[in-house]
Amino acid sequence: MPSTARRRHQARPHKEIVTTQETPPAIATDHRPELEIHIPAAAAEARDQDEEWCEVRVDGETRRIRFHDYAEVYSVPGLYERLFYEELECNSPETVCSLLGDALRDDEHAPGDLSVLDVGAGNGMVGEELVRLGAENVVGVDIIEEAAAAAERDRPGVYDDYHVVDLTDPSAADQHALAQHDFNCLTTVAALGFGDIPPEAFSAAYDLVETDGWVAFNIKEEFFEGADRSGFAELIQGGLDDGALELRSDRRYRHRLAADGEPIHYVAMVARKRGDLQPVT
Repeated sequence: MPSTARRRHQARPHKEIVTTQETPPAIATDHRPELEIHIPAAAAEARDQDEEWCEVRVDGETRRIRFHDYAEVYSVPGLYERLFYEELECNSPETVCSLLGDALRDDEHAPGDLSVLDVGAGNGMVGEELVRLGAENVVGVDIIEEAAAAAERDRPGVYDDYHVVDLTDPSAADQHALAQHDFNCLTTVAALGFGDIPPEAFSAAYDLVETDGWVAFNIKEEFFEGADRSGFAELIQGGLDDGALELRSDRRYRHRLAADGEPIHYVAMVARKRGDLQPVT
């Protein structure tokens, strides 16, 4: 597992966050509600990322939404971008895809040769970065219908195909459809380590990628230090140890701000697939 130096960061004094503005015009939707996001002091108390929440006022109606309740977040046009990318300053799609682009250039591998399986695709922010990188074929997979609907609403045309499927139990039709794309790259961003994508689902996606293909992902740095409850770190460590994964690049960076304004650091990794991953015991 990559060694990443821990750094001390001066705590930012907490202040309640209240913002009001319309959904950015880049969002392709006929209905752009006015959003007011409020992160009260009670919501900003120290807690795990998957327990953070905020209050959102949408067209005059106030809702309490947990950050990881993606179905509800995606159901509000523009909320995902406003909350995570404007208020909490997330830059993981750009960071992971930039690291992948650097690795491709180092290997003189043309981005246009990529056929990418984007797992945990959400509303298409990673897909958009992959298209910008130059990937020829990008296919999204997510487990919730709301994600697929948001991708079609917000970024129509980014994905060549999009499947709503549980990768741990795909139908024969989904398995066949995915296999037709001859994937040589797997991406998954901001979706690992909290159980959103279990190790078994990641392994199933990995199996769809041809040998010598690329794998690009990120995960919270603490999960590399023994705090991972999902088993994902064990899966990746095993792959690195037995040579199934050949690490090409890794970077520790600020994934986003927590609800209390503290930085949350992740590790982005790019590797080549050289063999099969062994199941987590």
